[in-house]
Amino acid sequence: DGDRILIEGAKRLRASTDRAVLGLFGGNLLEMGQFFYRNDNFFLLLAGEPERAHDFLERLVAIHLANLEAFLRKVGPFIDVIVFGDDLGMQTGPQISPAMYREFFKPRHARMWKRAKELAPVKVMLHCCGGVRELLPDLIDAGLDAINPVQISCRGMEAEGLKRDFGERLTFW
Repeated sequence: DGDRILIEGAKRLRASTDRAVLGLFGGNLLEMGQFFYRNDNFFLLLAGEPERAHDFLERLVAIHLANLEAFLRKVGPFIDVIVFGDDLGMQTGPQISPAMYREFFKPRHARMWKRAKELAPVKVMLHCCGGVRELLPDLIDAGLDAINPVQISCRGMEAEGLKRDFGERLTFW
């Protein structure tokens, strides 16, 4: 009955508001690696055994894409924004370098976010804590439309500078 309940709930929500309806999906990559391997071991895997890291991430993306298709088949017509998650930042900046993001995560985020937009008329939001200013150009290039939260207390995340430098291309939520 879960599918029916999900679909009926999404329909009711869409019919009851003129506000944006968000669909919480997940699709985490960095965080899943940290969960399965532990933070330190996953960073060592990325840096020291890139082939194994790529293999792990490809398998993970295959799972996420299958789940994304099933999820958006059910709720895609009723939501405006699909929310992915990956806490890429810390208080002092990104957890990984922009180069590492580009190698391991950007192409996979781009695939998932593009597929979401093919399956439904949605905007893509990333729940991403921390200071990620250095990653924003690549996140935008990968297809990101909005980011939440915006932790203005983190290095590089001053609201005025973010709006000035990225406000035409990204919604800060």
